[in-house]
Amino acid sequence: MTLLASDLTSGSGIPRTADADLEDGGDALTLGRRVREQRMHRGLTLEQLAAAVDRAPSQLSAIENGKREPRLPLLRALAAALQVSVDDLLLDEAPSERAALEIAVERAQRGTVFGSLGIQPIRVSKATSDETLKAILGLHQEVERLHRERAATPEEARRANTELRAEMRVAGNYYPELERSASQLLDSVGYTGGPVSQQTIASVAEKLGFSLHYVSNMPHSTRSVIDRRNGRIYLGTNLPSRDARAPILRALASLVCGHEEPRNYADFLRQRVEANYLAGAVLLPEAAAVEHLAEAKKQRQISMEDLRDAFGVSYEMAAHRFTNLATERLGLQVHFMKAHESGTLIKAYENDGVRFPSDALGNFEGAMVCRNWTARTVFAQSDRFNPWYQYTDMSAGGTYWCTSRVEKAKEGLYSVSVGVRFDDVKWFRGRETSHRSRSFCPDDRCCRQASSELTTKWAAAAWPEAATPTSLLAALPTGTFPGVDNNEVYAFLEQNERRA
Repeated sequence: MTLLASDLTSGSGIPRTADADLEDGGDALTLGRRVREQRMHRGLTLEQLAAAVDRAPSQLSAIENGKREPRLPLLRALAAALQVSVDDLLLDEAPSERAALEIAVERAQRGTVFGSLGIQPIRVSKATSDETLKAILGLHQEVERLHRERAATPEEARRANTELRAEMRVAGNYYPELERSASQLLDSVGYTGGPVSQQTIASVAEKLGFSLHYVSNMPHSTRSVIDRRNGRIYLGTNLPSRDARAPILRALASLVCGHEEPRNYADFLRQRVEANYLAGAVLLPEAAAVEHLAEAKKQRQISMEDLRDAFGVSYEMAAHRFTNLATERLGLQVHFMKAHESGTLIKAYENDGVRFPSDALGNFEGAMVCRNWTARTVFAQSDRFNPWYQYTDMSAGGTYWCTSRVEKAKEGLYSVSVGVRFDDVKWFRGRETSHRSRSFCPDDRCCRQASSELTTKWAAAAWPEAATPTSLLAALPTGTFPGVDNNEVYAFLEQNERRA
């Protein structure tokens, strides 16, 4: 493809007026190249032109290289010495294709993206071929493209999340290659059955060539840190559940799954999903978990609590693991929800046709759950020791049964819910519940619109200020691993390596 000067400059070719203040936004690079082009066209040396305008050659060199912008009196003097008009020098377009290439490369090397790479800019000379300049420019454009992809905006992140959820739905949230990897890890340390102990997980780490180190100075932005050089996995001493099994397995997943640096936010999300899946598949091994669930189905007593207790894991992990195996191994289509006490949907998965609230891109996370759904009504229950069961009639289609529990995290309370269509509730404990609700969402009249009486009384008098979460407006954290402070991580590794 032939590159034209107009392809590489931002201007339209329309001259600026002679009164333009070049120090307020003028294109110094293009102006400098036009001055140089005119000087060389007239066979003048830098020293000769400098003498003609009564300036030092170094000052004129800075102007030609776009590092300094002349004020109007000097600009007029240059135009007179070069026998052109001021408007000719102020044209936005480069004087030649070669000059356009040089300008584009120079502009790229002065940009923030190039500066962040920490490499020295090249010095463009007459000996630098056009092909070399085009190659440099092409590489820079690719680096900028990758940088833009990594700087995931909320819209890009939601789109990536929606695409990943669609893939999970098609697969029934079941990934045989990860199941095989989990089985091989357990076989490698001689696991024979029963709840997978922390010692077993430590043996898995050792088998992969890593030792475990619990420290009190973990970087605030991390869950764990792997030191691949010294074969160490660092975890905090203040793990919320005092159970390090899942964090260790999530850390090891990058090795087992062959994860490389995420190229974009979609890669980052996929790696998180794979890490969580592998942890669940190790802690609730497929063969044993399916045997447990198949027997429970036979007895019509499928229960997330029983699955949790049988394998010594959290309720959320048991619920997640159930969704992995329900469709592929039990023939059940299900849905899963994790909702904050504010009503915000944190995580969601479905392949049973339930219609989660979503945004325009079809993304569930961040949407508000209907107040009449089990995931919300459970917060009103005083009994936090037993699960809450409820049927919900959906105006959008069908009746669903759901079991839910309230859990606690540093962000507050949240509910974890698993549900099925009415036709499949016969396999679950809690199907005999008399609790029932009705949802008209997404119709605002369901649970978001005040009564006509309250609306009449307060519509004209109320003036609330919205507490808009900053995360809705700001871009997501950038970097190789979004949200992680690499500077803090590297300093941490350096400090702990010296202590060893």
